[in-house]
Amino acid sequence: MATTVKIGQRFPLSIKRLDINGAGIGYYQRKITFVTGALPGEIVVAEVTAIHDRYLEAKVHKIRSASSDRVKPTEPLYGQIGGVELNHLAYPAQLRFKRDVVAQALAKFKPAGWQHYDLKPTIGMTHPTHYRNKAQFPVRVIDGHVRAGLYAPGSHHLVPLTHFLTQAPLTMKVVTVLCQLLEEFQIPIYEEKKNAGIVKTLVVRESFATGEVQVTFITNSAKLPQQTKLVAAIATRLPMVVSIAQNINPGNTSIIWGKESRLLAGQPYIQETLLDRTFQVSPQAFLQLNPAQTERLYTIAKDALELDRSDTLVDAYCGIGTVGISLADRHQTIYGMDTVPEAIADAKANAAHNGFTKTHYFVGKAESLFSKWLAEGIHPDAVIVDPPRAGLERPFINALLNLNPKKFVYISCNPSTLARDLVPLAKHYKVDWIQSIDMFPQTARCEAVVKFTRR
Repeated sequence: MATTVKIGQRFPLSIKRLDINGAGIGYYQRKITFVTGALPGEIVVAEVTAIHDRYLEAKVHKIRSASSDRVKPTEPLYGQIGGVELNHLAYPAQLRFKRDVVAQALAKFKPAGWQHYDLKPTIGMTHPTHYRNKAQFPVRVIDGHVRAGLYAPGSHHLVPLTHFLTQAPLTMKVVTVLCQLLEEFQIPIYEEKKNAGIVKTLVVRESFATGEVQVTFITNSAKLPQQTKLVAAIATRLPMVVSIAQNINPGNTSIIWGKESRLLAGQPYIQETLLDRTFQVSPQAFLQLNPAQTERLYTIAKDALELDRSDTLVDAYCGIGTVGISLADRHQTIYGMDTVPEAIADAKANAAHNGFTKTHYFVGKAESLFSKWLAEGIHPDAVIVDPPRAGLERPFINALLNLNPKKFVYISCNPSTLARDLVPLAKHYKVDWIQSIDMFPQTARCEAVVKFTRR
């Protein structure tokens, strides 16, 4: 008869591997146990933190035998906040883990021929810290002072931040000064429990190319007291801020952005450069958070796609057009689509700014537009997809397979949904290779580029 496990119970555990979220995996009485902070090859004393029908969750109470890949975390708040969950793992081992995450996902979903896929070693960074160009931090009053930071895992307890291992130093400097200004001008800060107050979240984005900074105040109401003084103070104290916006998102909601935005001062966007192309980035536009690795990612995708001068390229989930405009040259025709109208407006402007004249951007879903284009006699030679973490929707895959482009490349930010999508795709396309890329060092997240050949 199995022993009843209780919260707080401790027992020795041998750690076999890491799961896709970076937790150590061991087995207690044949029950899989996920141990936060444990590493493969270690023997730890695990302390149970949660009990489920099929698995246990635990934390490390004590390490009896440490992995040779274990290092001292360099982030002082490691263990108290997310975003640095692998900071205790040596960087070469982080890169091996991310290749293994792709392998784990393939073994789970088993797309055709998966055992023989060429999984290339993960491409890392020379300096795997301070790479994030954007900070998006909730704001609260703590001990009488305005603070911004991240929530502790599984809670709404805000941990204040003035420096952070993965964040660009300039973004943190701007966040810190903005908090000081909100406090000086006594601008009401949001209180979650009461659904009262005004300023909820600060969003700060830096252009690594120009050093320009974009600031957005996400507020609980359209009213922003002391707005004139606040804008003037930002101009004086933070001259690198060239764009100040307000986004209105009323009510107690887990969704960060509201539907209405307005420009308070400066220009409506900042500019970032990728592979010698310049992109205007408005506050809500999606842009990869690690510009240095983004250039590597796009270079790999470009090499995989092997576009000819006369090719027509479809840039699905195009956002502000960065992928297609970075990969194509000005002789090639690009068709792009996105469901966000503001992103398509940015894509059109970015294409024009970079001298592209054969671009066609549409608001809508790819599966609908694919069918329309086929009916109009448009047959693209190449398709590149860079979907959100949820992966490709099945109607999209069906439309893609109907289109049957000769050249096809998939950029993925989620190995699990990638492996799931490969099940139908691999029936029609051979997977030549999968190249994992570390876009988010110190975290368990992994990006990958897949090159296909049509069967």
